[in-house]
Amino acid sequence: MKTLQLTDNQQDISTAAAVIKDGGLVAMPTETVYGLAANALNGDAVQRIFAAKGRPMDNPLIVHIADVADIDRLSLVAAFPEKARLLAAAFWPGPLTIIMKKGAVIPDEVSAGLDTVAIRLPSHPAARALIRESGLPLAAPSANTSGKPSPTTAQHVIDDMDGKIEAVIDGGACDVGVESTVITVVSDIPKILRPGIVTCEEIEAVIGKVEVDKAVLNQLKKDEKVSSPGMKYKHYAPKAQVILVRSTDEKYIGFVNRCYRRDGDCAALCYDEDVKSIAAPTVSLGAEADLKEQAQALFDALRAVDEIDGVNTVYAHCPIAEGVGMALYNRLIRAAAFRVITIPDKRIIGLSGQTGAGKSEVAAILRELGAGVVSADVAARKAVEEPDIKAALCAAFGDVLNPDRSLNRARVARIAFGSRKNLQRLNDITHPRIIEIMLEMAAECEGELVVFDAPQLFEAKADVFCEKIISVLSDREKRLERLVRRDNLRREEVELRMSAQYDEQFFIAHSDCIIDNNGTVGELREQVRGIYGRLTDGAT
Repeated sequence: MKTLQLTDNQQDISTAAAVIKDGGLVAMPTETVYGLAANALNGDAVQRIFAAKGRPMDNPLIVHIADVADIDRLSLVAAFPEKARLLAAAFWPGPLTIIMKKGAVIPDEVSAGLDTVAIRLPSHPAARALIRESGLPLAAPSANTSGKPSPTTAQHVIDDMDGKIEAVIDGGACDVGVESTVITVVSDIPKILRPGIVTCEEIEAVIGKVEVDKAVLNQLKKDEKVSSPGMKYKHYAPKAQVILVRSTDEKYIGFVNRCYRRDGDCAALCYDEDVKSIAAPTVSLGAEADLKEQAQALFDALRAVDEIDGVNTVYAHCPIAEGVGMALYNRLIRAAAFRVITIPDKRIIGLSGQTGAGKSEVAAILRELGAGVVSADVAARKAVEEPDIKAALCAAFGDVLNPDRSLNRARVARIAFGSRKNLQRLNDITHPRIIEIMLEMAAECEGELVVFDAPQLFEAKADVFCEKIISVLSDREKRLERLVRRDNLRREEVELRMSAQYDEQFFIAHSDCIIDNNGTVGELREQVRGIYGRLTDGAT
């Protein structure tokens, strides 16, 4: 199929309208994003939208109209409630979608089998001209491959849809940049199902109390029914993995820089104010205080990430989920598939070293001196008893549960340390959740200085959260003796575990401070007190 590239002049609008009336698909500009339009009253035409986008059929579509009178004239709804009329008067034409009980003319393909329909009156002149010229209401989700960033230019549409649809109308770049706010007036209290540029506060000023659906900021369960576009599935994602970082500006910049120095394959989706301080490649959303500018830039920015060579991960500076910021957060959290890192406003110091070198003794001394200490072992014990983690471990290693359904940690250890492949599988399953728990524990610590007591600090990639890193080293034979005595293990088992760790030179190269634990307890305490004093004095 050849996709026609049209302008928004009257002749091309007439050509596009003929395509619509013939059951075809036309990408049209709106003030929010480009929409992929079909006759909303033709179920077969609507099915073609889902096929072109690769969109799940249980994701309802929005019906676009040219005039408020179209609702009653075409019997699109069973009733047009007073609150819906007030919202229409206040915000239409514009980026607000209203969900009401659907009329009999709306096919199930549009509503995903629900008894409601979502209706919007766009403000873009080309969209309204196409609707009027066709004489039909138009079902139109965003004109992109499902899951990718929504298109805000005709070129974005062509990149995704060329050869899959009949025509694209080029109406320039979209002014708003994120999809419309979606509100249902079917519930007792009107509820926002998708945030947009029209905020909750603006809506409440018109109709009174409004609720925000939990799915706006959180992931729906797999079996929950979708009542609005964009609620359930991963959306808006570039090829690179997006991870949202919730932290202060300073912590965000430090974290991204450490990730870049370590891996070299990440980028930052950030604000203008961040750019000069970030070593990694950056894509800016605009000024931190200008949320409307960020909304307009968001999808362009997500697409731009994939234009940077060698980027596998993009760390996005997390917005505050209030006002227009809620719309930004809603899109970013879905682009990230709900992966969020929350970095507490603490000075985090990493404590690692060779197994058996005496790291636990150092952690105890630091705690005595006043540091908060977060134990990776404690976090691991919590993580592996979570149902999802236990299920993943059983899938990887077979039945590794005790009769009481708790994890048999000794059995897991024997299997994992039996080969590097198994150890990597264990780490891949457990480390992300262990880090999350450690960050949560750090946030609860009193005081500014928190120590991450983590034997696998580097393997878990938790070092990127650390301002400084202390490593404890000791002679091999002393470590062997300690582990045999402490853990009641055979020498062969200890040697197997030791061989799975980094060697001494690695710790020396990757640490800011080295503690040599080959002397007396008094000498160990003296070293730790000296390091702690320098940390609390702000010295390196």
